[in-house]
Amino acid sequence: MTPDQQVKPAKQVAIVIDDFGNNMDGTQEMLNLNIPFTVAVMPFLPSTKQDAQLAHEKGLEVILHLPMEPVRGKKSWLGPGAITTDLSNEEIRKRVIAAIDDVPYAIGINNHMGSKATADERVMKIIVEVCKERGLMILDSRTTPKSTIGKLCDQMGVPHTENQLFFDDIYTYNHISKQMVKFKKLVHDKEISIAIGHVGPPGKKTAQVIKEAIPSIQQEATFVPISKTVKK
Repeated sequence: MTPDQQVKPAKQVAIVIDDFGNNMDGTQEMLNLNIPFTVAVMPFLPSTKQDAQLAHEKGLEVILHLPMEPVRGKKSWLGPGAITTDLSNEEIRKRVIAAIDDVPYAIGINNHMGSKATADERVMKIIVEVCKERGLMILDSRTTPKSTIGKLCDQMGVPHTENQLFFDDIYTYNHISKQMVKFKKLVHDKEISIAIGHVGPPGKKTAQVIKEAIPSIQQEATFVPISKTVKK
């Protein structure tokens, strides 16, 4: 059997990189990773359109990284067009549609922050409804165990999946490397493994850790875009 004929491992690994759209550190390093991964782009920012376009040209999947209200932290951290729990149903709907329309090629959404908003069934029902209308999937970033995303998606028939690990919730190379060790264990133990990293302060370090891990992960699993992991 030639190397070209070898069967690809059946296990699937999906890596999502958040926070594209603001000319962040590590953008180029991430786009140069030689694997299919998913680019999560924030709306209404200086390089939103450019980053989505570049990702699309490289054959990468694009999703909208929708800013949502956290339990702790300032609303000002969320950036423009954020979904907060004090908004009316109409305003939430309007903002979600505007954000989807602002990110070219988006096939789905995931939440930026959102520990408060994703636990709020009223808010999430509107977001899930818009995704259903638009034929979009949802990745629950899992910033809270109280998230209602999975339940609502199941009820409303929207394809969804959820994050299992953050690589870079702490920005040090040491922490990101330790998280990669945990992720490799997930890959070993599960059929589908999903992790989120970020461009921005940890971007270059996270890209380096991922790049170094690719060969060993590929011995066990195949890298896929996030849409391949969804529960329909």
